[in-house]
Amino acid sequence: MRIAIDIRRMYEFGLATYIRNVVRTLGRIDRANEYFLVGSSARFEQLGALPENFHLFPIQKPEATFANYLEAHRVLAANRLDLIHVPHAFWRPLITKVPYVITVHDLLDYMYRARTNNGMRRMIHTYMTRKVMHRAARIFAVSNFTKRDVSRYFDIPPEKIEVVYNALDENFQLGHATPEEQEMIRGRYLVDSPFLLYAGRISPHKNVARIIEAFSALKGQLAKEGAFPNLKLIIIGDEVSKNPDLRRAAIRCGMQHEVRFLGFVPIDVLRVFFDMAKVFVFPSLYEGFGLPPLEAMAHGTPVVASNTSSLPEVVGSAALLVNPENVFEISRALHRALTDQSMREHLKAAGIMQAKRFSWDASVRRMIEVYQEVVAEKKTR
Repeated sequence: MRIAIDIRRMYEFGLATYIRNVVRTLGRIDRANEYFLVGSSARFEQLGALPENFHLFPIQKPEATFANYLEAHRVLAANRLDLIHVPHAFWRPLITKVPYVITVHDLLDYMYRARTNNGMRRMIHTYMTRKVMHRAARIFAVSNFTKRDVSRYFDIPPEKIEVVYNALDENFQLGHATPEEQEMIRGRYLVDSPFLLYAGRISPHKNVARIIEAFSALKGQLAKEGAFPNLKLIIIGDEVSKNPDLRRAAIRCGMQHEVRFLGFVPIDVLRVFFDMAKVFVFPSLYEGFGLPPLEAMAHGTPVVASNTSSLPEVVGSAALLVNPENVFEISRALHRALTDQSMREHLKAAGIMQAKRFSWDASVRRMIEVYQEVVAEKKTR
């Protein structure tokens, strides 16, 4: 088969991680098919060394522009292909006779933001996305939760949607941090106290303000018990500077000296923070999959996560699940994960086992099977 994979949106952190893992795994396990990566040479180079059955279809126009969209179509039309894989949901039509599959990571734009962003533009965007979904030969959903959302919201037959789970990036499978790596974190980031950790995007649905409020309540309880007097909350994520409400929340709770905002950190540094954290907290209101809790689990860090959306499916019984809208429930779970030693040991062991349930090799092998099914269906028409 001759399969094109769209890598143009590798400038987005989450998508870049997904594309990198899919392509590298394909390169490791599949030498029979030819793969053509559509995007800039810079994105291609970010994928590292690939075998000879991987090639670049270069796109010269600037990313995220209409000119880039048109050029990609010209490139795809000029080459003989059996299948196109677009690893994200999109709304501009893919005008081609070649069958295509798409990956849907979540429906945040449609299910959550739609509450505050209606109007004609939203209606057109939703209508066009629906057309794209219906024209797709198959849809990969990253969880059963996302599959149900796609089926319900866009009226897609469930049998057309294949659940193919995400898995850990290779950077989070390197084992525990070394003493030297931990010392680097202490020196570079001035981390010399035990801490709780949040890592992820900084946006309203991530519920970070409630994490701060729950941490404030936790500190009050710990003070009564004379426990963990130096405990901090570290928040790692993009665009912290664009969300001043979080700093105001810390001040309002009297936690301005106890909460640290570190912004973005590289993956190789993030894995050390996961390893050093006492508890990882992730009470998100909506997740299509939710990788950060799994990343924390891989390092044996106890996790407190939401009991909503895809998170119970991902973390199973290896985390303490909470109502993400109840600050005191979050606080009580954090207290238990921090102070109940038997619970901590259970969460550590169960978390490591849960993280191992997700495998890029297994997921990508299923993708290849779907590729083959789609191409075979095309030939029988």
